[in-house]
Amino acid sequence: MAAEEMYSEEDLSCPVCYDIFKDPVLLSCEHSVCKECLEVFWRKKERQECPVCKQLNLHDPVCNYALKSLCEAHLEEYSQRYSGGSEQQCSIHNVQFKLFCLEDKQPICQICQTSQEHEDHECYPIDETAEHLRKALKTALKPLQEKLNRFSQVKLSYDKTKTHVKRQAQQTEQQIRNEFKKLYQFLRLEEANRLLALRQEEEQKIRMMEEKIEQISNEISSLLKKTRAIEEDIWTEDLLFIQNFESSMARAQCSLQDPQMVSGALIDEAKHLGNLAFRVWMKMKDIAQYSPVILDPNTAHTYLMLSDDLTSVTFDDTQDMTHLPDNPERFKTSVCVLGSEGFDSGSHCWDVEVGDRSLWEVGITTGSNPKNGGLFYDGVWSVENNSGFYTRSPARPKSPFSAEGGLQRIRIQLDWDRGQVSFSDPFNDTDIKIFHHTFTEKVYPFFWSLRKSSPVKIIPMTILPTTVLETEC
Repeated sequence: MAAEEMYSEEDLSCPVCYDIFKDPVLLSCEHSVCKECLEVFWRKKERQECPVCKQLNLHDPVCNYALKSLCEAHLEEYSQRYSGGSEQQCSIHNVQFKLFCLEDKQPICQICQTSQEHEDHECYPIDETAEHLRKALKTALKPLQEKLNRFSQVKLSYDKTKTHVKRQAQQTEQQIRNEFKKLYQFLRLEEANRLLALRQEEEQKIRMMEEKIEQISNEISSLLKKTRAIEEDIWTEDLLFIQNFESSMARAQCSLQDPQMVSGALIDEAKHLGNLAFRVWMKMKDIAQYSPVILDPNTAHTYLMLSDDLTSVTFDDTQDMTHLPDNPERFKTSVCVLGSEGFDSGSHCWDVEVGDRSLWEVGITTGSNPKNGGLFYDGVWSVENNSGFYTRSPARPKSPFSAEGGLQRIRIQLDWDRGQVSFSDPFNDTDIKIFHHTFTEKVYPFFWSLRKSSPVKIIPMTILPTTVLETEC
C-alpha cells in the first residue's frame, strides 16, 4: 500500500515548519520534530522542551528512522506522480515545450515564440517561471501556515484544558469527599456523645426510681404485716381481745409520712432536643471556618502553589506545571493570583497574614485590568513589602512608608459604594493608607508573592450565631 494511503500528509508534517519531515528526531515525550527545526526552537526557548506538548525533554533526541523512511517514500511517490507527463510537446511543431507565455498563461515551444500569435508577449523558460511562481506561492502560503500554527497551538491548549478539567474534577471531588468525611465524623461523634448523655440520664433516673420502688416496697410490706396482725387481734376471743387492746392500738399507730412523687424524675427532653441542630452547628464552627476571600486557582501564575482550602499561596518555581492550560484568566507575567469573587457593591473586609518577611503585595484590582503585558501594577490599590514598605494606586506611583516593628498582618477594608479602600495593621490598630476612587466595575482581591518558605494566608473569620430578637406570630 502506498505511504500516502496509509498516512496523511499531516501525519508526515513537522509541527514546527509544517513541511514534510527532514531528518526527524524522536523526543522523550514521543513527539517527532525536524532536527534543524528543533535546534532553532531550543536556541530561542533556552529550554529543551517539546515544541508540541512543552514537556521537558529527558534525553538526547534520536533519529526516528521509521518516520524518516515513510517521509522519503512519500516524497518519492509524490515526485513520480507529479513529474510524470510533464515533458509535453507542442502539438503544432512537435517539439518539446521550453517556454511559458505569461500573457496567454500556456507553455510554448521556441518556434511558437517567434510566431505572430505570441509576438511581444513576455515568455520565460519554464524552469524560471516555475521557480518564480513557487516563490510567489510560498509567500502566499506563509500567512496560511502561520494561521495553521495558531490554530494548532489553540487546539493543543484545548487538549490540555480538557485533560486539566478532568484532573481538576478528580481533585475537587476528592477534596469534597474529604471535607464531608470530616463533617460526617464530627456528626457521628456528636450523635454518639448526645446519645450517651441520654443513656446516662436514663440510667440515673431509672436507678433513682428503683431505689424509691425498693424503699416504698419495704414500707408497704411493713404496713401489710401490721395490718394483718391487727386484723387477727380483732377476731380473737373477747376477753383476750380486751386484754390485748392497748398493745393492738399501739401497733395501729404509724409514723410513716405519706409518699410523694419525686420532682425531676423524668427525662429532660428539652435539654436533649431543644435547638439541637443549632447547638450542633455552634460546635461545628471549630471545624467549619469561613474565609472572606477564596483564591481562584484558574488565575494563579504557574509559580504559585495554593493550599487545598484555597486560602494561602506560596511561591515555588521548581514544580513542573507544563500540564496547566494556557487559559486567558491565568497570570503569565505577573506572579499573582486573584480572589474568586469580585465585589461591585457593599462593604467587605479581610485580613492577610504576611509574616515578618518581604516579597509580598496584597490589595485589590479591577476586573478589566489586563493581567499580562507589564501594565497590571498600574491598575491596583495595594500595600507591598519588597526591600521596603510601599503603597500604590492607579492615581499615584509607589509611595514608601515606615512600619516600626514590621507588619505581620494586613487588614483590607473595601467600601465599594463610598469609593474607599483602606489598609491597616490590626495588631497595632494603626492605619497604613486610605485610597478614594469612584468604582464603576467589579474589583477583585489580588496577591503577589515570591516567598518560598512561608505562605501569604487569608485569615478565617469568626462565625457568630444570629440571635433571634423577636418572632412574628
